[in-house]
Amino acid sequence: MTARVCEMTNNMNHDTRPSLGLETIPNARDLGGLAGLSGRRVRSGKLYRSANPALASAADLDRLHSLDLDIVVDFRSPGEKSPAEAAFGERFHWLAVPVLEGSMAMDVLVPRLRASTPTQMHDFMLDVYRDFPVRYREAFGAFLRHAEAGRTLFYHCTAGKDRTGFASLLLLSALGVSQDEIVANYLESNHWNRRLNEDVLARVAPIGVDADVIMPLLEVRPEYLETSMDAIAQAYGSVEQFLADDLRIDVGQLRGHYLED
Repeated sequence: MTARVCEMTNNMNHDTRPSLGLETIPNARDLGGLAGLSGRRVRSGKLYRSANPALASAADLDRLHSLDLDIVVDFRSPGEKSPAEAAFGERFHWLAVPVLEGSMAMDVLVPRLRASTPTQMHDFMLDVYRDFPVRYREAFGAFLRHAEAGRTLFYHCTAGKDRTGFASLLLLSALGVSQDEIVANYLESNHWNRRLNEDVLARVAPIGVDADVIMPLLEVRPEYLETSMDAIAQAYGSVEQFLADDLRIDVGQLRGHYLED
């Protein structure tokens, strides 16, 4: 599946794919339009994913406000945030659901990056994804319970690709979106974060971090998400069992809220 999905994604005309058209918030997308259970489409205007929106331009904040968001779910840990973000929380119902406990903060990552090889950082990312459904199951379960309530959700981490990507895997699986479509949606982060990644590479080069070492952190790769799926299969049997039996999520209720009739 990996090779086929990679080929499919690389051949997409990304320039025609929809985004929210925001100025300063990377990787911002509406999940609406994806084909779910029995071909029913995911409703537009209900489920949004992105990179960190908290330092958005005034125009972008107005655009987000126009979406009538019920809740903004933030998967970042406290060490990834800055005091300048406080104004965002005053304007939106912004809920912290931390995942990774600060291991993605730059003061933690930079020493690791300086001392590691590309293979070691790739393995680090596999470990991160292996932990998502086990070590952080309660955080992702809390996220899904907000979805179970039918809220208009905007959810994010720092780059909107790893924690947000795994949350999307669970949410879209519950809605009956095919695995190929889920992986393709996940891999789009490599397109939407291109400029963000270029900026990161320019910033870390002067402090002794090689581009080939940090790339496993900046990119999403099919094997990352597959590692999460393998961990789910080993611990719970299947994504469906994980959602229904372990997290106690009513997938029928989710489908009623987020799939078109």
